[in-house]
Amino acid sequence: MHLHQDIPATCDTYARHVLQLTEDDIVFGRVLFHAYGLGNALTFPFSVGATSVLTPGRPSPRAILDAVAKYRPTVLCLVPTLYNAILNDEAAASSDLSSLRLCISAAEPLAPDTWRRWRETFGLAILDGIGSTEMLHIFCSNTPAACKPGSSGKPVPGYELRILDDEGRPVTPGETGNLFVKGASASPFYWHQREKSRLTMRGEWVATGDRYRVDDEGFYWYEGRADDMLKVGGEWASPIEIENALVEHPAVNEAAVVGVTVEGVMRIRAVIVLAPQQSPTSTLKVELQEWCKARLQRYQFPHIVDFVDELPKTATGKIQRFKLREVAS
Repeated sequence: MHLHQDIPATCDTYARHVLQLTEDDIVFGRVLFHAYGLGNALTFPFSVGATSVLTPGRPSPRAILDAVAKYRPTVLCLVPTLYNAILNDEAAASSDLSSLRLCISAAEPLAPDTWRRWRETFGLAILDGIGSTEMLHIFCSNTPAACKPGSSGKPVPGYELRILDDEGRPVTPGETGNLFVKGASASPFYWHQREKSRLTMRGEWVATGDRYRVDDEGFYWYEGRADDMLKVGGEWASPIEIENALVEHPAVNEAAVVGVTVEGVMRIRAVIVLAPQQSPTSTLKVELQEWCKARLQRYQFPHIVDFVDELPKTATGKIQRFKLREVAS
């Protein structure tokens, strides 16, 4: 549930401080049916008299590139899956994105490799951030003045963040804990879900369900959903860190990591979509395992590596990890 006042609250925080829209902007946002698209494609442009571009049909890389060429937007709002798909399209290198001044990403963590490739291809940085339907839009984000690839940036002015351990105590910088957020756009409760409301809306603070750490410079780093974190051999492993390492390998297009129980023991399973012209082999499986060992803690590598044609995703581009666990069981 949201109050009418929550919409101008997001316009006065993220839209004002990060997007800095004016009436001269043209915003291209692909989706309207969740909070990310509601702000980017509707309420934010309307709040300043800017233009919003909406296109029907499936959001294919070619369709998005054609729309950018035709309508010349100044702000592009997509999800990581679409940024990656555009980069892998053969038309990307010859596309003209010079009208853009901002590229925005949310809904799923943006892999550092995708950020680097986009910058190298188009000369543009992607500003990744984290938001939620409970907060109505993005409350922590990278900005043009402060951007670290792979991070979710810093708190958007108007919001406060804190990271607590499982006992509700603040963690030290660099330590992973549970992320809580406070701000004027917070939902008061879930419709007809009293118990979920009680667990999530804790006074002024909202429990996001995300595991995060903050570095010495104040940038927030996503470690995974609380129920996605993996405990292997007594040590916590972040599926996001392993996925980011895997997609840096030249043979990997996409990767998703989940925990599966094998003979009563927790094991890490990586599900891989290979880059074009790559073949799934047992040699490549071992190579990917060693690749992770060389870049992460020794226990942060996939014990099981499976290759698929595509990953199961929601309409907004989020990986449906529960389906990957079901397949492995």
